[in-house]
Amino acid sequence: MSPVLFVTGTGTEVGKTVTTAALAALSTDPVAVLKPGQTGLAPGEPGDVDEVARLAGPLVHGVELARYPEPLAPDTAARRAGLPTLAPEDVAKAVADLADRFETVLVEGAGGLLVRYDERGRTLADLAAACELVGVQVEFVLVAAAGLGTLNATALTAEALRHRGLALRGVVVGSWPADPDLAARCNLADLPSVAGAPLLGVLPAGAAADRSPAAFRELAASSLAPALGGQWDAEAFATAHHPG
Repeated sequence: MSPVLFVTGTGTEVGKTVTTAALAALSTDPVAVLKPGQTGLAPGEPGDVDEVARLAGPLVHGVELARYPEPLAPDTAARRAGLPTLAPEDVAKAVADLADRFETVLVEGAGGLLVRYDERGRTLADLAAACELVGVQVEFVLVAAAGLGTLNATALTAEALRHRGLALRGVVVGSWPADPDLAARCNLADLPSVAGAPLLGVLPAGAAADRSPAAFRELAASSLAPALGGQWDAEAFATAHHPG
């Protein structure tokens, strides 16, 4: 059984969903994409799993466990809506079921690693730990911003994963600008250093724009490293964007 990949970010709006879609697009078999807690959407509105399916195509089996209407942390959004929170044990059961049926399972978190999912303060890290307790191997992909300020947030998230004994496969820059500044170019070398894990991809800004699944798959293959199923070359990319 392949490890279940948990996709988390250094914060919100860093490109977690498009990264999840890129990972899904590179799968040659049906892939399950689980969103434990979707916030900021009313019932019936398309959510993150729908966006992944739009980009990656019909092989995506999307699952959403809970939805809360306000764009807040899942715990806060659930409390304000008077809705039940997500228990790690229930998420682990859902993940284990998907892992029994699909070779590739992706779990996209809300916000960052330590955003709270319930009134006890349990986080995406706790959801992952609960999966490992039921025998599901878990690895994380950390989606980071490109520019100034990303190193601290990346280092903190990586340290939190290590402290909890959770494996970090690598870092992906979720939105690389068309005209990267000095900080972004320097960060290509510094991100893997502060994360203690390799840089495994750089997705261009606007990657989620309207594209056919076939075109998006080509983009994903050119943007993610072989460790994630693509052909992106970290050394060549860093050389091309060397700060001088």
